[in-house]
Amino acid sequence: MHLHPLSPSCLLLLLLVAGAAEVCVALTTTLHGFRGCAVREFSFVAQKPGCKGLHISTEACWGRCHTWEKPVPDPPYIHRHHRVCTYSRIRHMTARLPGCQPNISPLYHYPMALHCHCAVCSTQDMECETF
Repeated sequence: MHLHPLSPSCLLLLLLVAGAAEVCVALTTTLHGFRGCAVREFSFVAQKPGCKGLHISTEACWGRCHTWEKPVPDPPYIHRHHRVCTYSRIRHMTARLPGCQPNISPLYHYPMALHCHCAVCSTQDMECETF
């Protein structure tokens, strides 16, 4: 494993937030090798019936979290503990979609990630069908 030296400013930031369990990832770290949960730029096309699409760039949660399954002798025979990378703090954003029909609101609401963490999948704000 090849370690990259931290710059003085990154080292200072790492020391300041170590107690809060924040991670300072060097710019040379590849996303393929990253483990954990972080805020990352994300682009998508906002669409809804009766309006034209709009390209939006925002911040979203991205990463890989440690999960486990434990055998259980009685049905359902397994205890699942699936942690996923999800929002811990968000800012509610609103965009105005172009070309909407007169009876359609042009407003499109979406979350912008401010901070992310690994947490158990919750059907309140994400799709968990596969878990």
